Amino acid sequence: MGNITKLIKRTALDAVKESKPTSIVFGKVISAEPLKINVEQKLNLTVAQLVLTNNVRDYKTQISFDDPNIKQVFTTWDMGESVESSPSKIAFKNKIKHEITIYNGLKVGDEVIMIQMQGGQKYVVFDKVVM
Repeated sequence: MGNITKLIKRTALDAVKESKPTSIVFGKVISAEPLKINVEQKLNLTVAQLVLTNNVRDYKTQISFDDPNIKQVFTTWDMGESVESSPSKIAFKNKIKHEITIYNGLKVGDEVIMIQMQGGQKYVVFDKVVM
């Protein structure tokens, strides 16, 4: 009876492995242009196999200052050539959207955490690993 139970368990585990359920894998960027990621020193993935999230790519977005109390932002710029610093101000008009760029793009050497999609053909590059 014990051998039959072991055989059923083994068959079930083999079936799960064959269906290639989603799994978490780690990789390292080996090329930024074109993007290539090495997975656990076994497999090199190209951009055709990768799905990038905003956590790992440059993208543009919009911001607005909806708080009516925010009218100006003051800062001091320290110019290396001068011993003086002068106050500068940037004025914002309420409810106007301003476009900004977020620079999250991957660089050679970045370590990433990925989700291998079911079937194993595509990988979602979820985020950078920071240690």
